Amino acid sequence: MGKRSVATLIAAVVAGSLLTGAPGPRAEAAEAGAGGASPPGSPAGPGVDLDTVTIPELQARMADGALTPTALTRAYLRRIKAVDPKINAVLRTDPKALRQAAASDARHRNGTVRGPLDGIPVLLKDNVNTRDLPTTAGSLALKGTPPDSDAELVTRLRHAGAVILGKANLSEWANFRAAKPTSGWSAVGGQTKNPYVLDRNPCGSSAGSGAALAASLAQVAIGTETDGSIVCPAGMNGVVGHKPSLGLVSQDGVVPISAEQDTAGPMARNVVDTALTLSVLSGDTALGGGSALADGASHPGKLRGKRIGLWRLPSLGDEVDAVMTRTAKKLRSAGAKVVEVTPPYQDRLAELEFPALLSEFHRDINAYLATRHGPQNLAELVEFTRTHPGEQTCFAGQELFEQALEAPPTTDPEYRANRAELKDLSRRSIDETMAKHHLDAIASPTNPPAWTTDCARGDNDVIPSSTPAAVAGYPSLSVPAGSVGELPIGLLLMAGDRQDGELLSLGAGVEHRLDAWRAPRYLPTTGTNASH
Repeated sequence: MGKRSVATLIAAVVAGSLLTGAPGPRAEAAEAGAGGASPPGSPAGPGVDLDTVTIPELQARMADGALTPTALTRAYLRRIKAVDPKINAVLRTDPKALRQAAASDARHRNGTVRGPLDGIPVLLKDNVNTRDLPTTAGSLALKGTPPDSDAELVTRLRHAGAVILGKANLSEWANFRAAKPTSGWSAVGGQTKNPYVLDRNPCGSSAGSGAALAASLAQVAIGTETDGSIVCPAGMNGVVGHKPSLGLVSQDGVVPISAEQDTAGPMARNVVDTALTLSVLSGDTALGGGSALADGASHPGKLRGKRIGLWRLPSLGDEVDAVMTRTAKKLRSAGAKVVEVTPPYQDRLAELEFPALLSEFHRDINAYLATRHGPQNLAELVEFTRTHPGEQTCFAGQELFEQALEAPPTTDPEYRANRAELKDLSRRSIDETMAKHHLDAIASPTNPPAWTTDCARGDNDVIPSSTPAAVAGYPSLSVPAGSVGELPIGLLLMAGDRQDGELLSLGAGVEHRLDAWRAPRYLPTTGTNASH
């Protein structure tokens, strides 16, 4: 769908949030968290709790003078200093953050606010180029000179008045180095931990972004995804993550795996903040005006008449399936029609995707490295990794690098045929399922319970739910659905190409009905045997 429709539907999400407030148990959950191993969200001003506050609420307080961007930024910087040592999610804060906030203070005083993100602190995954901060993809190979220019999405955030708070840790090279990597580990940043249970994994390459949001270390964060690396860390850290339709957010200046699947996207603790951030990342800054909010006549909590296809994925275990059963019951009680579905072609997608990504990575990482100081191509990167012990402190392997070096070029006819088949089957898997059952969205579990982090074993992460939308270039959205013991489980919603606005509107209603968010307790371990 076009930008105008996205704008209208995101405005509806925002208007609905102002009518209903955040999902029901948020304030209670934050208070309950105060008795755990970490304090609740630090006060940033009168009546502001970082765990629960939304961007529209922050902007309302800034508009009436009860809060300044500088006070909000200071609160997040204090929160990072106090809490991040528990989880190791933030690589570095921006020394210019308070200067950015002061400029936003002046705009709020002068009535020249640039939109909903003006003065809002944002963390960037450290594979997104910033001209004044290192951008490393977690590798020592890029630790030196920063990029020459900002990524296009960072330019848009700056123009919107957002405060670039700093860089989040990630899985090194977005988990495309070793055959058995450990998510959340990088040579530059070490291991990020899951805030709910500290010996458990945060999942996916946007691990630091997800963990930082769960710990309330920023209002929003930017992640990137090739297949699962926004939505899985969102699900496993109990927050919201949106993988946009391919091309809606510029890939310029983002360390790549594959131009055919890569996208950056917004992550937050609620759908409304996610939607507002998407409006900036996609260049749709018209959403900042009051008229856009006034146009939001539809209530995102209205699920009556919506048709949702539930793809259960029993391979993720009985306890996850029980969360899906409870989820379906709640959605039906809100008037939605939930029907069980099994999207076709999944085995063939799994067979074709990885070989295609190897060819695309070789092409795209060579092009990116040529813009940076350090290794200039994949062959030089392989040699760097082999000869630097700091790259091997968790795992030594770089099998994917080596396989990519030997993969057929993207000009190869067999590669081209495979990518064409991937695109066709992935889109048909969603389109045919939605058409057959007249669906508004397909829903599935985003993730299993978080597995124990283990460098020797690597990840335990065969999670097929993200693949159809990722390969098709269609949007997907993870919202909190419940927990297995202490460990969050997300509900992944997916729909057709450029249906981002509809998906966010539906997701806001699902979020409001499920009321599944709760604050992390930073437990050192857990007795649940739901994962291994």
